[in-house]
Amino acid sequence: MSDPKISSGGDAADQHGFAGLSERQVAYALLLSAPAMFGANMLVARWMADTAPPVALAFWRWFGVLILMLMIRGPKLWQHRHDVMREWKDLVILGALGMGVCGAFVYVGAETTTATNIGLLYASAPVMIVFLAWRFYGERLTAIQVVGGLICLAGVLWIIARGDLTAFKNLHFTIGDLWIMGAVTGWAVYAIMLKYRPSAMGMMTRFTAICGAGTILLAPFYIWETLYVKPMPFTQDGIIAIVLLILLPGFGAYQAYAKAQAVLGAARGSLILYLGPVYVAFLAWFFLGETLQSYHLIGAALVMPGIYLANRRPKS
Repeated sequence: MSDPKISSGGDAADQHGFAGLSERQVAYALLLSAPAMFGANMLVARWMADTAPPVALAFWRWFGVLILMLMIRGPKLWQHRHDVMREWKDLVILGALGMGVCGAFVYVGAETTTATNIGLLYASAPVMIVFLAWRFYGERLTAIQVVGGLICLAGVLWIIARGDLTAFKNLHFTIGDLWIMGAVTGWAVYAIMLKYRPSAMGMMTRFTAICGAGTILLAPFYIWETLYVKPMPFTQDGIIAIVLLILLPGFGAYQAYAKAQAVLGAARGSLILYLGPVYVAFLAWFFLGETLQSYHLIGAALVMPGIYLANRRPKS
């Protein structure tokens, strides 16, 4: 079976995916699972914030994903070695954004900013992606999809404000917020490039090459951090954290999101990221024992129908 092309768009609705479902239905299923896997990144970051240095977490996360991808797509990547050489500039940029900026920056920023601020800043990612897709590539949303996006944003802001909108008057921004905003911007550009930059490689093969480029770029920073800041603690907790980062926000989430946005488009696909704060709230309640409040439920009640409206296909 050949690789699905990353340049495939939302016109593949009549193709069939897994277990008789259409490719579009599979894409929506993947989009619903991706925020939960991305949310695991935040949980691990909170868990290891005082223990593991940030670049080390990013390096081992993506080194592990690279090993997995080479096991799956190594031979295919070798067949495309000439395409890798031809597309090396794109691969370096995507690796720097997806594995460096979107990886290490989050762990650095989490050391000096609050979870509330992180949630607020990340809520801007779908808006940024939609704007870039519209401004540079002509992706359009219908009026009802715009309304759905605004309802999603309202739900996210309600969760961030903990049901009290006056809380936004007391927000304080730190240097960590700049790191997080850098990560958000990096993710937006990564998502747009992944969708619109043409590639002769299939989705998984290209992702393998991107992981390789990102890991190589992270390596010197990891070595410097180990020698002059703090080494990675390879304790039981440290190893568990790395394994979780590899399997969930590393391998699983990126694969799910890349395939879904290849089918649905960058703008509509990005709107599902509004589920992130909702998923994190429920995951933190389930795994970390954090209290689930009424504002979480109200926010979720806004986000879910908003996502439905934002992803409605216009009638032909």
